[in-house]
Amino acid sequence: MGKLLFRLGTSLHAKLYKLTGGRFFGGGDDGSVLVLTHKGAKSGKSRETPLMYMPHADGYVIIASAGGAQQNPGWYHNLMANPETTVNVSGETIAVGARDAGTDRDALWETIVSAEPRFGSYESKTDRVIPVVILERR
Repeated sequence: MGKLLFRLGTSLHAKLYKLTGGRFFGGGDDGSVLVLTHKGAKSGKSRETPLMYMPHADGYVIIASAGGAQQNPGWYHNLMANPETTVNVSGETIAVGARDAGTDRDALWETIVSAEPRFGSYESKTDRVIPVVILERR
């Protein structure tokens, strides 16, 4: 029941964000939010997930923290399987290509934790290295 409620809440958040062009549910004290569209790695179904982001070069950085869960979030697996997608940022739909940050991860992680210390606490809850994903405009 908890997963169903979480999915419904996430879906509602994404819809309200897009409906209002990001004016509501788009940031404020909690940071900037975008809506990531991703295709299910197995199902092929299109999904939308609101995520905090940081600007990076001509694109964005997103963090696969899942609140410090022991496994990566589903959207991360979907995005690695199908990296060409779109994001909605403040009402604008933007084509992006996703890639794992790789060797840039540690430097980006320091910047992320400095700006949003809660991500450091998520990392302390899990044994996994939390992936950082770079979204590059197409």
